[in-house]
Amino acid sequence: QVQLVESGGGVVQPGGSLRLSCRASVDLFNLDSVEWYRQVAAQAREFVASIDSGGFASYADSVRGRFTISRDNGQNIVYLKMNYLKPEDTAMYYCYADANVNGDFWGQGTQVTVSS
Repeated sequence: QVQLVESGGGVVQPGGSLRLSCRASVDLFNLDSVEWYRQVAAQAREFVASIDSGGFASYADSVRGRFTISRDNGQNIVYLKMNYLKPEDTAMYYCYADANVNGDFWGQGTQVTVSS
């Protein structure tokens, strides 16, 4: 069982920045990848960014160049630094972990609201 705890959400003005954190209950090297998704109301959950055990990062087109995913292996934390935030970035942000044969896991989410 892997527990994921997100934090760092909040209310920010357009053009502002936030850094989300996802703390895992296991060593990050035990996970194939850790990913961020976001969801607005009843819409489908949308991929935002991922980072694998080797540190390779991928991004959705809508956030590439504005968001950066990184990992602190010593603290078992994956960060999502979000710059130049737009109102359309408003969503609940979820952390997801792929533990290969041990399953996959979701955090409880953290709300990001971009509004003037």
